[in-house]
Amino acid sequence: MNNYFKYKRISTKEERGLQKYNRQEAALNKYAAENGIEFVAEFQEDVSGKSFDNRKEWNRLEKLVQPGDTIVFKDISRFTREANNGYNKYMELLERGIELVFIDNPTVSTAYIKQLLNVAEQQNIVARTSLESTVKLLIIVELDRVEQERLILINRIKCGISASEKQQGRKPGQLDKMTAELEADIKAFLGDRSIKQVDLMEKHKISRNTLKKYIELVKENS
Repeated sequence: MNNYFKYKRISTKEERGLQKYNRQEAALNKYAAENGIEFVAEFQEDVSGKSFDNRKEWNRLEKLVQPGDTIVFKDISRFTREANNGYNKYMELLERGIELVFIDNPTVSTAYIKQLLNVAEQQNIVARTSLESTVKLLIIVELDRVEQERLILINRIKCGISASEKQQGRKPGQLDKMTAELEADIKAFLGDRSIKQVDLMEKHKISRNTLKKYIELVKENS
């Protein structure tokens, strides 16, 4: 019997515990409902995606899965953020017969990659080598893309600190209407633990308590 497992990961522990698994959980549960499957177990952890060695829950999952089993992620960045090691681990699991599903990145789910590799096996050596290289490039490019997007987002928030002309300080208990930019930055913060609260506070000139209230509003409306 082939089993389905769900894996959730966030980068690092936030001091106030504001980062949650809500979005990942919702996406995984929706996938299960739409595909008529049940997860036999779930794994989640607060740890960097730069390495697999320091991820206790991931290592426990790796020991548990058997050929034919499927691990489902919301997106490939939950699997890893590092292109080279990520590719090597991906191919290792593929060779073991472990299926990987990335809900937001279907073109790098193993089902699609296996189709490409099966086509490659039927070609002559030149075409086969070319297609196999394309598969490797597809996986690495996707892994690199999510990391570059993260770095660009962090840089945008940090650069906005000096560019912001808003004045700090509000009447006690009163919140200004949340700007679209602040809402977008908070959503980014909730999805990426490397973004710090202090960066948002400095950029938007708001106090920690005010930021917390805005965060709660965003979470309630998500």
